[in-house]
Amino acid sequence: MENLTQTQFFRPELEKQADVSEVLSQVYAALKEKGYNPISQIVGYIMSGDPTYITSYNSARSLIMKVERDEILEELLKNYVAYKLEK
Repeated sequence: MENLTQTQFFRPELEKQADVSEVLSQVYAALKEKGYNPISQIVGYIMSGDPTYITSYNSARSLIMKVERDEILEELLKNYVAYKLEK
């Protein structure tokens, strides 16, 4: 039997980190399907942090909230720079 007088540590399994590019693709598609301007809505979310800019359709809102806004911005900038350097 274990010694119960010592502090025990429980380490829950961390949820798998959401892939930012995959999240953006799914959110973009959901916004487009619902008739919104995806660029405008995603920019609104990044600037304000208000999740209501993102539709809840196809769980887009809960998906985008799994990644930090700075990670989204970093991914967008990284892809923009890579695109510009290819030209």
